[in-house]
Amino acid sequence: MRFGLFTSMGAQTWEGVLDLWRHVEATGWDVACVTDHFMPNTPEREGPMLEAWSTLAALAVSVPRIRIGTIVLGNTYRHPAVVAKMAAQVDIISGGRLLLGLGAGWQENEHEAYGIPFHTTRERLERLDEACQVLKSLWTRSRSDFAGRYYRLSNAPLDPKPVQKPHPELMLGGGGERVTLRIVAKHADHWNVWGGPQVLARKGAILDEHCTAVGRDPKTITRSANMVLLITDKKDEIDRLAETIATRLGRHVADARDTCLAGTPEQIRDQLRQLQAARVGVLFIPSLFRPLDALRRDMDRFIAEIAPAFR
Repeated sequence: MRFGLFTSMGAQTWEGVLDLWRHVEATGWDVACVTDHFMPNTPEREGPMLEAWSTLAALAVSVPRIRIGTIVLGNTYRHPAVVAKMAAQVDIISGGRLLLGLGAGWQENEHEAYGIPFHTTRERLERLDEACQVLKSLWTRSRSDFAGRYYRLSNAPLDPKPVQKPHPELMLGGGGERVTLRIVAKHADHWNVWGGPQVLARKGAILDEHCTAVGRDPKTITRSANMVLLITDKKDEIDRLAETIATRLGRHVADARDTCLAGTPEQIRDQLRQLQAARVGVLFIPSLFRPLDALRRDMDRFIAEIAPAFR
């Protein structure tokens, strides 16, 4: 398994993010990703939010070893041809370390505030499907033509090309079982979802079915989970964390508990063994939900004491 950091861009400073990423690189983590939002998901719409792409480009130079990426870009915010160009440049700057995470888009208040069309769920997913085709075509062909329902290319170049061949790793985020996972089966190199062993086992089996339907070997898709880390021997602390996750993500507490990578070191090792059984290849620890100082201490313990046995 590989282990990564999932950094929220909200309530952050550039100096704070840079310090955190340099720390996780120095302590042996494998990958770090930024979120893609313009403002907090609150009625007040107040608070700092760093911009994803410009921050990532700067981090690509400042943090030279680990893989860098996005969890996940909102496809509604930018034309996929623009994303393809930006991604190619960051892949070049980083020396071929970009993990391009993409999702259909979900934060409605941003769309309302900035006049960005939100569309129906169905249309956002259809746009995501087309965007994947646009990205891969521009990354791999000298000239691209595409005539979709939502996007069009006409003899479109993309030069210079990304460093990674045939193209940067394309990660799709989401757990929708009927449509999203079918798009993953068709286009993704990597699938990312919130959840732990139970979610990844259940939805992973559904992804396998979609892969069979489209003629794809499911083993060619890397699977990653986002889980909140808490090293503790106190059950009440785990209960409070699960309740916080349930509230913030709008989930049932039972599902939120599955998203907790929590307990004693041995209990966490057992969860990791279950993730391996569900064919999870990458684990992301989000910087949300816990004070950063406390999370950072647990991350240091995790990468030093727990992770080595699973690499």
